[in-house]
Amino acid sequence: MVIVLIGATMVLFACLFVLPGDPVGSIAGSDKARDPAVVAELKARYGLDKSLPEQYVNYVSKVATGDLGEDFIQRREVSEILGPKLANTAKLALLAIALVTVFGMGVGIIAALYRYSILDMATTFFTTMAVGFPTFVIGMLLMKWFAVELQWFPQLGGDKLEGMVLPAVTLAITDIAFVARLTRGTMLEVLRADYVKTAVAKGLPRRRVLFKHVLRNSSIPVVTYLGISFGALLGGALITEAIFNWDGVGLALVQAIQQQNNPIVIGVVTYSVAIFVVLSLIVDLLYAALDPRIRLS
Repeated sequence: MVIVLIGATMVLFACLFVLPGDPVGSIAGSDKARDPAVVAELKARYGLDKSLPEQYVNYVSKVATGDLGEDFIQRREVSEILGPKLANTAKLALLAIALVTVFGMGVGIIAALYRYSILDMATTFFTTMAVGFPTFVIGMLLMKWFAVELQWFPQLGGDKLEGMVLPAVTLAITDIAFVARLTRGTMLEVLRADYVKTAVAKGLPRRRVLFKHVLRNSSIPVVTYLGISFGALLGGALITEAIFNWDGVGLALVQAIQQQNNPIVIGVVTYSVAIFVVLSLIVDLLYAALDPRIRLS
């Protein structure tokens, strides 16, 4: 976990400082006549006068104590700025992943149980369509139909549930399609397995065979995908948050990149990588719970 975190932040840190542009410009302004003494003072304050390796070592040593540094623009602690935005993104991500789990797995299970039926073919058609649609197109269409024309939901996000519906659905649609196809495929494979045929031949109830043998053994790839998807959602959905003006870490990252506000950019990425690593560990633990043949050792 620590190695992954160090590697990811090291690469990002190097990229940010190799890219063209002057981070001091976001602090002191772009005026060419700005006072050199002020520029030197700002560089010293934020450690920008040191070499890149020294800056990285200083950053990592601060992160180890929970200090993500100071924002260039607002002159506030990065953790103080990102905290509320993280909470907003987490609310959106939880609603989106709940929709993905319920509808994605539900549609996939039904399609597998009624394979080659009209329902199965319709599922395949619509999930293929959903996977091919870009997220920003889905978001704009949902806003036009349900917010502008029908006025069922607000155009911009809000703290209330109705303000979260359109952004969450926008985030969830593509993943619902992926999970439905994944669930259908893995269930069909498990349904053909010998141990399932044996369980049916022994006269076990269909519901017991389905839940105890088929669903449990076919859910491991789905759990893996859901873990990755949830990590990506918690890291901020750049396009969706920008469309619905959702005050989350994705929108904060976009604004920070435009302003060359490097502490915010590095802070968001550090936090995103940490979440991915923790979720990977949770998914590994779930493997053992779903399939006792898998041992964590």
